[in-house]
Amino acid sequence: MSGKAVISLTTGLEDPERVTVAFLVAVGAAEEGRPTLMFLTKEAVRLALHGVATGVACNGCPPLPDLVQRYQNAGGTFLVCPICFTAKGLDETQLIKSAEIGGTVPMWRWIGDGATTFSY
Repeated sequence: MSGKAVISLTTGLEDPERVTVAFLVAVGAAEEGRPTLMFLTKEAVRLALHGVATGVACNGCPPLPDLVQRYQNAGGTFLVCPICFTAKGLDETQLIKSAEIGGTVPMWRWIGDGATTFSY
């Protein structure tokens, strides 16, 4: 199996092009068979809620719901910063499939001996 990939995303729908690029990188890694984790912090934590990752960032860009579905279908997972999530008063029962609350320690445990990382 190929090496692990971690995509750290801090931006939410206030910058849909950045979100799209991060998802494209994550989808590419996951669909190529790499164990892939998206670490969502700041405004990006909202993307892990049902009904939030919607829209199309630009003319010719794939719709965000399609990218989320492809990522999940390829086995990609989401780790959602608990501090950011709680600070925004969000509801854990609204998390999408393959998303869980977890901070930097679970992220480092998942990385283990190493991973290729991207930050958006």
